[in-house]
Amino acid sequence: MTGPADAARDAMSRLVVDVPDYPQPGVVFKDITPLLSDHAGFAAVIGALGDAGRDGSGAVVVDKVVGMEARGFILAAPVALALGIGFVPVRKAGKLPRPTHAVSYSLEYGDATLEVHQDAIAPGERVLLIDDVLATGGTVAATRELVEACGGTCVGVAVLMELSFLPGRTAVGDLPVSAITTV
Repeated sequence: MTGPADAARDAMSRLVVDVPDYPQPGVVFKDITPLLSDHAGFAAVIGALGDAGRDGSGAVVVDKVVGMEARGFILAAPVALALGIGFVPVRKAGKLPRPTHAVSYSLEYGDATLEVHQDAIAPGERVLLIDDVLATGGTVAATRELVEACGGTCVGVAVLMELSFLPGRTAVGDLPVSAITTV
């Protein structure tokens, strides 16, 4: 018998398309748009990602789901709906209209800054982070800092895929990581 994670892995293996040499030579980009356009596949990955916000009995153990710009939004918002809780976007600098917390960090190709509204997460709220890929871990580590600046506690991160040849898990420290697939 197969479970939600198995259905999600199957959907990803069928629907995620490798695009060689994008966005630069030597990189194999994982295009998730065919997965998003397939109802059954999309539903399977949302269910599997949402499992990271539940305990062994299926009870929801988080108060908010945070998604990182941009593909994390596509995944995190329906996960929040499935769990019956709120969604919080973490945006690139200058995209949010009210007072924010900001964290700058290094990427493979330069630097970036992420922001969250200061009142997006209440002190003590338990938060699940959702993104498409865990690579170097910089985006997750910066997002964790933002959640903590609001007074929240990150209880885990869930991703479609983890790139095992990069140090993502090291960068996120003790934060539990749930990946549907590992490349």
